[in-house]
Amino acid sequence: MPEPYVDDVMSRPVETVRPETLLREAAATLIEQDVGSVVVVDAEDRIEGLLTATDFVRVVRDGGPAHDATVAEFMRTDVVTTERSRPVGEVVEAMLDRLVHHVPVVENGAVVGMVTTFDLAARLGRTL
Repeated sequence: MPEPYVDDVMSRPVETVRPETLLREAAATLIEQDVGSVVVVDAEDRIEGLLTATDFVRVVRDGGPAHDATVAEFMRTDVVTTERSRPVGEVVEAMLDRLVHHVPVVENGAVVGMVTTFDLAARLGRTL
């Protein structure tokens, strides 16, 4: 069986927020959309960072954010990304190497999807 590509397993659409979005609004997006992360994008939808549910746990552990805290203050900027034409095995390797659960998929600099550990487990489950 040929190896699947990112385009075969990625989730879409992707939930995005701007860096100036209030942290509490980003938290509401995670809950309302039932996702584990939001991609932080600029006005041209180019990726600037990532904010995950785990990041929110760290924020609470560290005493909680100020009422007017923004996403820019807490987002990760060292984001692993991939392209839809890449083999899934490469994404899995990157996820294991960097210990991440969310990898945004970019095309021409814009975010077009997300590969998560859930997506990979679903793909595996369908092939068993």
